Amino acid sequence: MASGAREIILNGEPYRLDGHTPLAVLIERLGMKPTRIAVELNHRVVPKAEYGRVSIAPGDRLEIVNFVGGG
Repeated sequence: MASGAREIILNGEPYRLDGHTPLAVLIERLGMKPTRIAVELNHRVVPKAEYGRVSIAPGDRLEIVNFVGGG
């Protein structure tokens, strides 16, 4: 995917957005459960309580870690 004004970097890879996107919407689109992830936006950890208020914009850097249980 070529670099462009509508992309973010998601876990080190380009990811295309439709402009500004609420973080909660992106998490849902990715099929992730908000209770089982940790999110860092532009080198700042985003508290779970803020997922619905934070907007992702083109050019942002987003890291999402999905917790997996096991034994």
